[in-house]
Amino acid sequence: MRWPMSLAVIDGAVIDRAVTPGGTIGILGGGQLGRMLSIAAARLGLKTHIYEPGLNPPAGDVAAAVTTDSYDNAEALARFADSVDVVTFEFENVPALAAATLLAHAPVRPNPRALEISQDRVAEKAFIEGLGITVAQWRAVGNLKELKAGLAEIGGVAILKTRRFGYDGKGQVRIKDVCRAESAWDEIAGAPSVLEGLVAFEREISVIGARGLSGEVVCYDPGENVHRDGILHTTTVPAAISSKVRTDAVLIAGKILNALDYVGVMGVELFLVPGGGLVVNEIAPRVHNSGHWTIEACVVDQFQQHIRAVAGWPLGDGSRHSDAVMTNLIGAEADDWLMLAASGGGLHLYGKAEARPGRKMGHVTRISPRPN
Repeated sequence: MRWPMSLAVIDGAVIDRAVTPGGTIGILGGGQLGRMLSIAAARLGLKTHIYEPGLNPPAGDVAAAVTTDSYDNAEALARFADSVDVVTFEFENVPALAAATLLAHAPVRPNPRALEISQDRVAEKAFIEGLGITVAQWRAVGNLKELKAGLAEIGGVAILKTRRFGYDGKGQVRIKDVCRAESAWDEIAGAPSVLEGLVAFEREISVIGARGLSGEVVCYDPGENVHRDGILHTTTVPAAISSKVRTDAVLIAGKILNALDYVGVMGVELFLVPGGGLVVNEIAPRVHNSGHWTIEACVVDQFQQHIRAVAGWPLGDGSRHSDAVMTNLIGAEADDWLMLAASGGGLHLYGKAEARPGRKMGHVTRISPRPN
């Protein structure tokens, strides 16, 4: 077991096992988020070790070490955890057994409870509702009969989502009336699901929040999100919302972080409905696509903030010095890299070998002066 850590004092509280410069952050997942986390860790004098089942992951280009193995290999996970000072994640669908194996060998941040809740849409909605926070109307669905009953209760247009795994529009289907129930059920292959009533929202926003080992919480300004074909297309900061809505959104994020005793960065997606109310769509216990703008527009971006949190360091200032628009590059959009490089924006390419429709290949962030 290898924990070269030291005591840290944050806001007068002694926090044990803070990772010292030269230490290693273990990251499960080797995609673009792991890549950007590795770059952020290097800025702080920390190394990263990636654990990823796939060969030649994008994060492997910039990490100090890579282990290639499956998430159900307990022996490989134990060796990985023994080689690092703390373990974190770039994606949330980590098997529960893997999290338990890791915990026996190293600190795991955020804690596995946050992963368990976010992996199951029914558990996630029940948890958020239990905090007194509004979510869309929903019903758990285990069979076609329950789906039809849920549609009768919710009425109107609804969305059927698998309880686990779906992302970027995958694992979900929109239902316009009860006559579509059978075909929708077939489309998700009868997987345990959640039926959500459609929210008539004015705009979608997200808050990127962080919580440290001491319990301190820092949130970035909410961004306004636009999706295309179920995939995030742009995030604009500041969002076109009132100061009250901005405050309410940040308070909701903080409430969720504290309730989970969370350590690290989390993305909280919300709908702004007519009248100024907020409805939580979902949470993501990791750095988030809608927070990529922070790299150019903040001194401490979401990736460094996450590394600071899981390493037991004080959190950084989350304020932005610029306005920003982040645009995802999907599939062949990244092929115009030369033009994009000359466009004046901050270009990020993820080092993926093959461009496929719907695959995130990079992003561009354009900043502008923040009005006084």
